[in-house]
Amino acid sequence: MTTELKPLKPSDYHHLKLFVNGQSNKLAAYSLPSIIVWSNDIYQPFYAVEDNTLIFCTESTKRPDNRHLILPFSPDQEFSPRDLHNLAIRLGFTEYRFIPEDYIEGQGLPEVEPYFEVIEQREYEDYVFLTKDLTQLKGRRYAKKRNLIHQFTRAYLETGRVEIEKISPRNAGDCLDFLEKWCEDYHYESDQEENLACEKKAAINMLNNIELLEVDGLLVRFDGLVSAFGVRIHLTDNMAVLIFEKAFSHIKGLYQFLDCECARQLFTGYEYINKESDMGIDGLAQAKQSYHPIMRLKSYRLKTR
Repeated sequence: MTTELKPLKPSDYHHLKLFVNGQSNKLAAYSLPSIIVWSNDIYQPFYAVEDNTLIFCTESTKRPDNRHLILPFSPDQEFSPRDLHNLAIRLGFTEYRFIPEDYIEGQGLPEVEPYFEVIEQREYEDYVFLTKDLTQLKGRRYAKKRNLIHQFTRAYLETGRVEIEKISPRNAGDCLDFLEKWCEDYHYESDQEENLACEKKAAINMLNNIELLEVDGLLVRFDGLVSAFGVRIHLTDNMAVLIFEKAFSHIKGLYQFLDCECARQLFTGYEYINKESDMGIDGLAQAKQSYHPIMRLKSYRLKTR
């Protein structure tokens, strides 16, 4: 069987979401809008539909070692390790990435290891929080967050310097302007430059297709200018992803205020908030851990034998 892999575009969202609706993988990598927007000069997502199964892969001409598949989406079957191995060989791939721990445990290592070498992706371990924890910020462990929000509210919100808006095509351009300034101000290690560039392009793709991809976002204006925003993406029936959460660091309490407002306004009906991984960046790991995740979701690579 010859499988035609097509470049994945935002316009593909509506006819592909039927395959993804009801999916149960809790890693943020399995959110369809996220898969679509993560397209740039280095990584290009492709897809194919065959036998009522949706297949995703990532190609990379600049980083050929990073070519990979993720678990297929199918309402009819769960792919066994043997099925995954056969699919990878047929499509010319040597590995899968972002394999949830649930899959490894469900299949069992004795079933997986004859077909794949199993490698943990520690830098892509997702942080998951209870929505009620991030909306209420109760208890001593969140005292510093509450104090920062209180100071921000008293100094800026109550004095009329702050406005909160849902992101829409009307104000997405203002978010893009903010993103450009945030990236200029952000201090990162040289080896993280590529990650930042890829994330910036993904955020631009998301903001330019905010309605088409059926995602919700929140922005905060400070003295009329967008100074923070965050986007929510549906993942499973009880979990959504908070993605591209950014705020100017020089405004004290702004990030904490944004985070709490996103949890309150964007995650109604969801028990859990997935804040993605820390990508191995120490500062990002510390920031996520400071909100006390209820669980960490491990991610694995499967390399064909």
